[in-house]
Amino acid sequence: MARVFLDANVVIDIIEERKEWSLDDLNRYRLFVSPLSIHILVYLYKYRIPNSKLDRIEEYWSFIAVDKAVSLKALQGPTKDYEDNIQLHSAAEANCDLFLTRDKKLLKMKFFGKTKIIQEF
Repeated sequence: MARVFLDANVVIDIIEERKEWSLDDLNRYRLFVSPLSIHILVYLYKYRIPNSKLDRIEEYWSFIAVDKAVSLKALQGPTKDYEDNIQLHSAAEANCDLFLTRDKKLLKMKFFGKTKIIQEF
């Protein structure tokens, strides 16, 4: 089973039901996210907590800790965007095979370490 990291924009699309992806579509993969993505979602959409949209996310996704090591690596790159770097290093920490994103800058990278950066399956 492929290990897939979901970038913040994909997490938002899934929770807000904005794109072609749904949790049902992705259930054949082992999914990983950063808690930073949930923070971004809650902040952007001004969710009140608790929120029914978030009740069962831990059943679908594994969370990667944003710890000191990930934070320090993110300060070194590979991009100029700290949040993108957190996401990329989180995917590497989880040994993900794929990094699913809509971010055009990240898609141009094609790979981060062994993790292939893709827009769709």
